[in-house]
Amino acid sequence: MKNEFTHASLLTILLKVPEILNEEVLGKMGAPPKTDVPVISPQELAEADGVLFGFPTRFGMMAAQMKAFFDATGGLWREQSLAGKPAGVFFSTGTQGGGQETTPLTAVTQLTHHGMVFVPVGYTFGAKMFDMDKVQGGSPYGAGTFAGDGSRWPSEMELEHAFHQGKYFAGIAKKLKGSSA
Repeated sequence: MKNEFTHASLLTILLKVPEILNEEVLGKMGAPPKTDVPVISPQELAEADGVLFGFPTRFGMMAAQMKAFFDATGGLWREQSLAGKPAGVFFSTGTQGGGQETTPLTAVTQLTHHGMVFVPVGYTFGAKMFDMDKVQGGSPYGAGTFAGDGSRWPSEMELEHAFHQGKYFAGIAKKLKGSSA
């Protein structure tokens, strides 16, 4: 899988945080096989013009491996390397009550401590966010999906919401970068 995407003169790089669970535990959890997506180091965050964090939810907040990654950014916090950098979130939950709003709200504390600029998608996706005919994840905080037991794939609407968020976020990041030049 190629992990770089270019859209409207912006380079997007897909990276994953380090795994903190061993293979035995992952097997018992029924975790999907490993991907060839490169692992990010905390220092690489400082090099980005903006960061969209995506993560699964565990008990209404980000999964432990994501929290462990944020915990490893103490040096960046001390140096204020991420201050003023735009950041957003997207997420998946196992159930409808599994954290479509609590997950991004608890993630904002991580961004706030770094002085990052939280860029929510708000209701810019429009009327599609109000469609009650189908099950769909997401919220004004970011795009989301309901993963269920891991067998449910994002719906077309959820994918459209995610694409919209990426495009919207890139526009904000580009404006912020241009204003600091």
